[in-house]
Amino acid sequence: MNTTTVFYDGGCPLCSREIAHYRRMDKEHRIRWLDVTRDGAGLSAYGIDHVEALAVFHVIDRGDRLVKGAEGFVTVWEELPRYRWLARLCRFFHLLPVMEWGYARFARWHFRRRCREGVCG
Repeated sequence: MNTTTVFYDGGCPLCSREIAHYRRMDKEHRIRWLDVTRDGAGLSAYGIDHVEALAVFHVIDRGDRLVKGAEGFVTVWEELPRYRWLARLCRFFHLLPVMEWGYARFARWHFRRRCREGVCG
């Protein structure tokens, strides 16, 4: 069975806390967690640049499809027992465009901050 793969910024304290929370919930090991600051090898197989991976959340779903941003979070939530209801709600009410709007603004702010810390160069 294929697993969902998550590429995350392990050098970001906020990101690391959120991913640690999700990992604790992933008791069935349905998700493969890859910190792009430590292991970026899987990125090139999907044509993802290291800087792009730092700029936007990337997930490879069980169907080997690349999803980014808010849809990536919903894809992760679909794999986690306590979050599946939230993923269904987001898809049922077509909330992804609104979520993506908010996520895009957060991601730009976050990426600029991380670049000032020197991780982009």
